[in-house]
Amino acid sequence: MIKLKDVIEKVYANDLSELSLFKTKQIINTINPHSYCEAKKDPFFSQALNESNVLLPDGTGIVLATKVLNGKVIKKIAGADVHQFLLEEAALKKLNVFYLGASENTLSLIKTRIKKEFPSITVNSYSPPYKPEFSKEDNVKMIAAVNKCKPDILFVGMTAPKQEKWVHTNSVFLDVKVITCIGAVFDFYAGTVKRSSPFWIKLGLEWLPRLLREPKRLWKRNFVSTPLFLWDLLKAKNYK
Repeated sequence: MIKLKDVIEKVYANDLSELSLFKTKQIINTINPHSYCEAKKDPFFSQALNESNVLLPDGTGIVLATKVLNGKVIKKIAGADVHQFLLEEAALKKLNVFYLGASENTLSLIKTRIKKEFPSITVNSYSPPYKPEFSKEDNVKMIAAVNKCKPDILFVGMTAPKQEKWVHTNSVFLDVKVITCIGAVFDFYAGTVKRSSPFWIKLGLEWLPRLLREPKRLWKRNFVSTPLFLWDLLKAKNYK
């Protein structure tokens, strides 16, 4: 089972520019208080996060826990941040990127924006069926679509924990150097969902505008997962 002290030890504490990319296969995942709480109930999700090559602190709660338990001051690195960083790297090196997930409309909007902002990038995509679990046939088609293009970077956006578990199961079959699960970033970048403004992000309250826009979908992570996470942090601090 995932443990907070282990998460804090593993979480990435450096600048994204210090990542070692493209030499060996790298799986980059993010963690926040909600995904931590979900992983406590889901052993396979916990394994997928623990066995990531890079685990980014995508939440002010993770940043707080790192300071409380390890005395380290780190920066929050959201999925949108690593997405932007990797696109800039891909543009400099004229790389091939692939988007796996979301609807055809969202993927089309992403391609249009990339061609405008990063014309040196080659971009391909595949929209998998919307269902709780993929069949073997679904997986074969998804893997084949990715490998046909031989991308340098694979962005996976199928919501957590589905995306992390899928990558953990299938990464060995994927001919890719960098795989990162970024969920809602597909919609942010496409413009179909608005990300919170820099004002709220700097305050550590990126979640607040999103909660107000989507209370039915996001209430649990803020009013259930956050208190549970803080309780685990208190216990971990007392047992330190």
